[in-house]
Amino acid sequence: MALRPVHIIGVPLDLGQGRRGVDMGPSALRIAGIDQRIAALGHPVTDRGDLHVPIPETRSPGDPRKKYIREIARVCQRLHHAALGALRDGAISLVLGGDHSLGAGSVAAASDWAQQRGQSVGLIWVDAHGDMNTPESTTSGNVHGMPLAALVGPEPAELARLAARVPAVDPSRTVLLGLRDLDEGEKQNILKSGVRVFTMSDIDRQGMAAVAQQALAAAGAGTAGIHVSFDMDVCDPAIAPGVGTAVRGGLGFREAHLLMEMVADSRLLTSLDLVEVNPILDVQNTTATLGMDLALSALGQRIL
Repeated sequence: MALRPVHIIGVPLDLGQGRRGVDMGPSALRIAGIDQRIAALGHPVTDRGDLHVPIPETRSPGDPRKKYIREIARVCQRLHHAALGALRDGAISLVLGGDHSLGAGSVAAASDWAQQRGQSVGLIWVDAHGDMNTPESTTSGNVHGMPLAALVGPEPAELARLAARVPAVDPSRTVLLGLRDLDEGEKQNILKSGVRVFTMSDIDRQGMAAVAQQALAAAGAGTAGIHVSFDMDVCDPAIAPGVGTAVRGGLGFREAHLLMEMVADSRLLTSLDLVEVNPILDVQNTTATLGMDLALSALGQRIL
């Protein structure tokens, strides 16, 4: 059986956070050889290059509760167009970031693709953080802490309106996995949202196999497939040092790979984000190489 094509889209976006460097994430992942390694699995690969992203020095932050929101929304609109085109062509959209605010665009594209098929899309958001702040709850104004709130709710409105339907994703078909660092206001947003949550404590108690099985069932039931948005800071800093917001106690190497292997086994993957790789903080491109390897697991690479 022929494997689905993979379209790579780079998004060198760092407007969503305060620490510079994630704009070089797409380059780091390409240097690791992500396109050649995916092609070696048998997937036809097309690298569609990087989207244009303005740098912070050329723009004003604007509203301090949602800094650079207009610019981020424009980038997400460009990503929506590119990712939707890939999905319509029958390809898996593989988005290389860049900060996690880009997820508002890539997931909106998956949502619209599913809606055009008369269905909805499921979402697994793999992250140490909730990304469920709103302009009202944020303490930093950094938009990379808000994209999931915009995908399952109305704010920030500039990102919530990218998909044809609002919310872009049904909260009951949305899973947050790997949480261990939340703002106080964000906790309340998550509890009220209706999304399914698996914290690191849940993974410790149940094991990754059981958690991944539940996550895939929750996001996949009755949907056209699952978009996986993978923030590299979900992994423990011991294996992924090159991230801007590292938090101890994250996924281990085999836990992360098992999750992605089970995603592949489900055959539900429609599209994938790899975000928050910061080469400035990395050691010999370790984090980008791990991200590449995790993408390979999600696309069907097996031990035997």
